[in-house]
Amino acid sequence: MKKTSRARRFRPVTALSIATSDSGGGAGIQADLLTFAAHRVHGTTALAAGTAQNSLGVFGVETFSAGFLGRQIDAVFDDFRPRAVKIGMLFDAPRIRAVATALKRHRAKNVVLDPVMVSKSGARLLSKAALVSLRVSLLPLCDLVTPNLPEAETLAGIRIRSPADRRLAAGLIAELGPRAVLIKGGHARGGAVRDLFFDGRFFTEFVAPRIRTRATHGTGCTLSAAIAANLALGLALEEAILRSIQYLRAGLARGRFPGKGWGVPDHFPDSGPT
Repeated sequence: MKKTSRARRFRPVTALSIATSDSGGGAGIQADLLTFAAHRVHGTTALAAGTAQNSLGVFGVETFSAGFLGRQIDAVFDDFRPRAVKIGMLFDAPRIRAVATALKRHRAKNVVLDPVMVSKSGARLLSKAALVSLRVSLLPLCDLVTPNLPEAETLAGIRIRSPADRRLAAGLIAELGPRAVLIKGGHARGGAVRDLFFDGRFFTEFVAPRIRTRATHGTGCTLSAAIAANLALGLALEEAILRSIQYLRAGLARGRFPGKGWGVPDHFPDSGPT
């Protein structure tokens, strides 16, 4: 009898999102998974907390224990061996320390941190006490940290009013330990968005016309997840950032409005009509 050969199993590239659930589906874990899928990267997750949230605001937050968060990360690494890690909202110091301990234990690579501190509606999502743990425990483990301007001010401890201030802030954040810093310019005024990248030695500015839209919920999550996905796929850091900015801009240009308030980027802008 002729033996039939077993089909070779395809093992996709995997990335891990360590973040918080957005019950409205626009940001957090949900945005990360959509972004990973759009890049044909298998998404795994470790949840720090869940939010009662929709397009109008955040109405409640409940955390998972730090121990359970660490067990989720262990379970993912023991099986999938993710090639990149995106970190979003962690809420407080115990969960930040749990993540840092797990990442060191598994020698995680291509770690991208989006230091989420305040929601778009103004709700504080990271306690002030947790900033010390973020700076001391987590930033030194990161290949890239992607603060917006208010977050960069908080991390650097200075006011940012000029291009020179941005460079100073990037340098001060880099001194905290991450391999590279991307200060996003979306919160600044003007007809162009200027994202400043610092690799520890050189500065690069990514400049693009501003897209006027209210479909901006989850943009920070989307950009950092796209960078992690591109790093998982083997791109160099600067190229991963450039492609991720292009991906986000395409999504913003075709923004969707599933709720009554803020809209979200289209995560599959090449898939057909809206």
